[in-house]
Amino acid sequence: MILSSYERMIARRYLLPGKGEAFIFLVASISLVAVMLGVAALVIVMSVMNGFRAELFDKIVGLNGHAVVQGYNGRLTDWRAIVRDAQATPGVTSAVPLIEQPLMASYNGRVEGILVRGMRVSDIRNNATLHAKVMLGSLDRLTPGSGNIAIGSRLAEALGAQIGSDITLISPQGQTTPFGTVPRMVSYKVAAIFEIGIYDYDKAYVIMPIQDAQTLLLMGDSVGMVELTTTNADRVGEILRPLADRIGNNAVIADWRSMNAQLFEALAVERVAMFTVLSIIILVAVFNILSSLIMLVRAKTRDIAILRTMGATRGGLMRIFMVVGTTIGALGTVAGLGLGALFLFYRQGVVNFVQLVTGQNLWDPSIRYLTELPSKTDPVEVIVITSMALVFSFLATLYPAWKAASTDPVQVLRYE
Repeated sequence: MILSSYERMIARRYLLPGKGEAFIFLVASISLVAVMLGVAALVIVMSVMNGFRAELFDKIVGLNGHAVVQGYNGRLTDWRAIVRDAQATPGVTSAVPLIEQPLMASYNGRVEGILVRGMRVSDIRNNATLHAKVMLGSLDRLTPGSGNIAIGSRLAEALGAQIGSDITLISPQGQTTPFGTVPRMVSYKVAAIFEIGIYDYDKAYVIMPIQDAQTLLLMGDSVGMVELTTTNADRVGEILRPLADRIGNNAVIADWRSMNAQLFEALAVERVAMFTVLSIIILVAVFNILSSLIMLVRAKTRDIAILRTMGATRGGLMRIFMVVGTTIGALGTVAGLGLGALFLFYRQGVVNFVQLVTGQNLWDPSIRYLTELPSKTDPVEVIVITSMALVFSFLATLYPAWKAASTDPVQVLRYE
């Protein structure tokens, strides 16, 4: 929108408070602040929800892969052939045999439910998600027959265990006697404590060499599943279809979407709902711009009439008031983007400060899975939010600008 020099001068004067126009300026300022808060709220909430999904996906996939091959009876005896077939499948980057079994752990009279995870030593040391999250000790000490294990930080807190502690793992699959099955209890030494950042994992996981897990669970040479990682998580079904055909009826493949379908679908629905609800804030701010421009047009009716008699065109007057309203929306949008970026940069500090002031735990990891407030800003979403705010602001200027352009100077100045 190109303005002439006098149109720019008038638009600039209308943006600043004139004599007796403090209330109009106050309403315009409130409109700017409302747009700023609406844009900031949308950017913050969408970034946090994107970060929440990304963190969950990275950490869940980092430990569980994109898909798993599971036997119908909970055991895979021919897992080596499945691993070879998987590695030969185009698009599959890794195939890791695993054992996962819920058991009980005891230490100093405390008992907690756990999830034993047996992995090959090479897979333990090459797992980037696990290796980068070791808080104490070393995963290098986990070797077959050593009796060493790694446990999650929350489990260590619940048991009161630390590096070097001997904890007892209790398996219901024990020795059969005339009086029933005696649970199998084996003592292991804590060699490492890790913190993945997902509460459920840190509260339950116990990592050990796969050979020790087979011995503990009396599984012989079989494993529980084979974890698969592909080149593209979104195309995991298409990539693994040839492998599923070769496996036939011996096992079933479950990908990350089916294993965590309820969680990610709930996040997607909540994301859309939050975007829709928070967009109403911007809509309310736009109505504030509309009302402030209507009041400005009424206050400047005499000035508009004089400008018309001096040769100002209807189009010129429309452009002036459209620029005034759009400028308010644009300034609010820029301020909102800045406020949103500032909040996201200091998000964890803000959460900690509010918790300190209120004395409430606002980010309970046992409820929200993650231990810290995540954030991931999507540039496309920021562009959509910015465009939406600017378009709404522009649309709000059309009626007041049309009313200003429709002013009849003869009627206004008849008794002047």
